[in-house]
Amino acid sequence: MSLVVQKYGGTSVGDASRIRNVASRVAVRHQAGDDVVVIVSAMGSTTDDLLQLSADVSPNEHPREMDMLLTAGERISMALMAMAIQDLDVEAMSLTGSQAGILTDTTHGGAKIQDIRPFRVREALDAGRVVIVAGFQGVSPDTKEITTLGRGGSDATAAAMAAALGADACEIYTDVDGVFTADPRIIDSARRIEEISFEEMLELAAAGARVLMPRAVEFGMRFGVPIYVASSYRDAPGTWVKEKTMEQAIVRGIAHDTSATKITVHGVPDRPGVAAALFEPLASEGVSVDMIVQNVSERGITDISFTVPREHAEVARTTAETVASEIGAAGVDVAPNIARLSIVGSGMRAEPGVAATMFRELADAGVNIDMISTSSIRVSCVIDESDVERAVECLHRAFGLDGGTPDE
Repeated sequence: MSLVVQKYGGTSVGDASRIRNVASRVAVRHQAGDDVVVIVSAMGSTTDDLLQLSADVSPNEHPREMDMLLTAGERISMALMAMAIQDLDVEAMSLTGSQAGILTDTTHGGAKIQDIRPFRVREALDAGRVVIVAGFQGVSPDTKEITTLGRGGSDATAAAMAAALGADACEIYTDVDGVFTADPRIIDSARRIEEISFEEMLELAAAGARVLMPRAVEFGMRFGVPIYVASSYRDAPGTWVKEKTMEQAIVRGIAHDTSATKITVHGVPDRPGVAAALFEPLASEGVSVDMIVQNVSERGITDISFTVPREHAEVARTTAETVASEIGAAGVDVAPNIARLSIVGSGMRAEPGVAATMFRELADAGVNIDMISTSSIRVSCVIDESDVERAVECLHRAFGLDGGTPDE
């Protein structure tokens, strides 16, 4: 008998028939002898609908009330799921995030999980029940206020709950068959990856692969909980995310992200403290900065370019312009139509020439590289958004991810 935590996303519980389908899957697993905890997202477009409704009602920001509003979506899902499971003669119990003991910091709209005290979850499991927990939410023990974890927070809920319960596995069920070598929506030859390391998955997730939320991978890595990603629609093999894999692939997969904006501060005086003067105010404004490139200084003047999420672009621009004026920089440019392209593989550490192959393939495909950043197992480039599909396709073929032989 195993203890598993399963998470079902919004599309998997998008309507009554899909909820009944998930309920049937859960009931079969429970009847086979496993203890099951189910984390559910809001149904379909419920969160987007609630966001639009709030905008129609009020143009102002109401962080506390927004969290109270948005958590309603998961509460609907959890109650309906419990009803559907009970109709299959399986005892089930639904719990909100706070009832399940999910404790967070005080940040509304993007809270971090600080601890999980799953006393009621354990009691229900000991009583032979399936437990359904609302994802995406928790409660701050300091303020006693309901909080939400940000988009994709149900993945984090599932991985954290699995860690807190000492579960044998965390299973993420979604509308795809697992983790692929590239986005199968644009690359027909993309192949499902059977297993991938936590480190590789974390890099892919951070680089734009939407299958798993990075915070969920971090929980799995930190507490050693294997994560299984598979389809909720059919019983097809998925992808295991775990500490060690059978092979150290040179390039495991390719990720792309078209949701970033590049900002360049021109004519920056090259002196100590200037970078801090720019990036400290950005951090204070809650702007997440990703790639940073500083050009070689010429006559004491340099340019600094960095990328930010598109939703933070306007705040980043105005902040950068204020700082530029204060430090005597020449000005600020914004490039919205960019994409970040990344190759990831643990075998890069021991394989020379991977970056060179990437750059040559992009050059031969007529794709210009604007910025470059690397880690020990990742190489990322900023390119024009219009070149994404062509760039991913040529790299997927060059590194043999389509099942062919890698280019020499």
